Amino acid sequence: MKEQEQEQENHGPNGLILPMTSKNNGVIEQVTTDVHCLTIQIVNVCMIGDVTRNWVLIDTGMPKCRDDLIGSLEKEFNEVQPPQAIILTHGHFDHVGAVAELADEWQVPVFAHSLEIPYLTGEKDYPEPDPGVEGGLVAKVSRSFPNESIQLGDAVQELPENGGVPFLSEWTWVHTPGHAPGHISLFRERDRLLISGDAVITVKQDELYKVLTQTQEVQGPPRYFTTDWEEAKKSAEKLNHLSPEMLIPGHGMPMFGKELKDGLQTLVQEFDTIAMPDQGEYLQ
Repeated sequence: MKEQEQEQENHGPNGLILPMTSKNNGVIEQVTTDVHCLTIQIVNVCMIGDVTRNWVLIDTGMPKCRDDLIGSLEKEFNEVQPPQAIILTHGHFDHVGAVAELADEWQVPVFAHSLEIPYLTGEKDYPEPDPGVEGGLVAKVSRSFPNESIQLGDAVQELPENGGVPFLSEWTWVHTPGHAPGHISLFRERDRLLISGDAVITVKQDELYKVLTQTQEVQGPPRYFTTDWEEAKKSAEKLNHLSPEMLIPGHGMPMFGKELKDGLQTLVQEFDTIAMPDQGEYLQ
């Protein structure tokens, strides 16, 4: 029955539609001349390049968001061509919601870290989210969030081991595990732009009010889905060491300059207090 349901929903994770949204839902923000950020309910996807010609999509948003994603792009850019590829920061349900449908529709490859491939090809499910971490309503209802793998089959490929990003010659990928084993972030040295996925975010994702209002604060990964806090801390330190000038997180609004620098440094220095829960199933 479970397999049939996934097939009916085009291999989506339980076909779940979460009612949560934020004030930025549907908003496209231009971060640089060639990088845009679109918020889909409570998660961000990125477009790198010219969407009317050559571009790459980073992550694909919430379950059942295909129409919202395509509609937002067409409204903003009028003419939209299929991207050259889709790059996934990781495979959690809110980042791969439309990937199967879009990869099939556009006939483009999907790339992810080798350690993330089992969660994208039906081989392995993620550990269940932990509603026992302290936090607000989002954390408490996280047990209902899908943790099942999706099935992309041959559509998904491993990212190059040398850190290169297909079709994006200026970018490198950085392994930032902790939130997920094969989680990656993307960095461009030229303008020090960082796309962090969920390794570092700019909203306290566990609290519904802050998610709705998008209250900005540099935070570690969402607590309820993070299973290795030692690795998560190292990943935050690694991203801080890059000294980014601009940040597009998986959750929360983009952040820039001194506010970003100070926020990252504080997060790294006080990670155990700011990011880690006092209690939880996955604390070591």
